[in-house]
Amino acid sequence: QEQFVESGGGLVQSGGSLRLSCVASGFTIDLYAVRWFRQAPGTEREGVSCISSRDGDSYYTDSVKGRFTISRDNAKNTVYLQMNNLKPEDTAVYYCAVDDYCSGQEWAYWGQGTQVTVSS
Repeated sequence: QEQFVESGGGLVQSGGSLRLSCVASGFTIDLYAVRWFRQAPGTEREGVSCISSRDGDSYYTDSVKGRFTISRDNAKNTVYLQMNNLKPEDTAVYYCAVDDYCSGQEWAYWGQGTQVTVSS
């Protein structure tokens, strides 16, 4: 079964850092764009960051620019999200998914997510 396995979440104080990992299972990521999403209770899921397959271009939602960095290691079939200067509003379950392009609308291979909780 094709899916991602997310890890690296936890409880951290405001201003702290976490590094999330997203390992692909049952498929390889090298031909896909990979996006990190997050969803807090009572809110809609939002796209946080995306990294393209071909040139490694990265994209970020405004609220995380300058604080989060996405990267990929195709040899390890893994995508990372380095999160610095975390804020309470970053608290959410974080997921990753793939599509052909970062502009895509057909995201697939969702994992169970990893919980990030930032205390003030």
